[in-house]
Amino acid sequence: MQKSDERRASLLADLTGAGGPVSASKLAARYNVSRQIIVGDIALLRASGEDITATPRGYILKLTPGGIIRRLACVHTPEQMEDELNIMVDNGITVENVIVEHPVYGQLTGQLHLSSRYDVQQFMRKLEGTSAAPLSDLTGGVHLHTLLCSDEAAFARVKDALAAKGYLYGEKSC
Repeated sequence: MQKSDERRASLLADLTGAGGPVSASKLAARYNVSRQIIVGDIALLRASGEDITATPRGYILKLTPGGIIRRLACVHTPEQMEDELNIMVDNGITVENVIVEHPVYGQLTGQLHLSSRYDVQQFMRKLEGTSAAPLSDLTGGVHLHTLLCSDEAAFARVKDALAAKGYLYGEKSC
């Protein structure tokens, strides 16, 4: 059996080379340990300074991104969420997260890391398969998205497309 410090080093290497999210279950099977051991290993890696994020599809190691980070305030109905996310990824944007302002807890952030229609489809399937509501339900549909954009032109395209649908908060909204 592999020592825990060796397993954590190997986990970090796996996440570095993964190119996308890796589930705790998949990692547990690879290392022949329980999912809970992997969750603990990830917690220890985070405590040591590694920027590992848990997404709905698994863990990712955040590397220094190329491009620019922008935020948009959006509003829409739950039925329009998939359309909103597809508009973003179709324009070459990675939707890093969703943020809402809760009256008791303050800012709540849900990690998304969606870069393609496949990612959006998997996220929607997971959401529909649970009794969980989108974070934006807490705020009547109002929310922020942090976006990783290749350049200002990509951000402008997304803004224009969302505005045309009435999804930008503060503009003609649904």
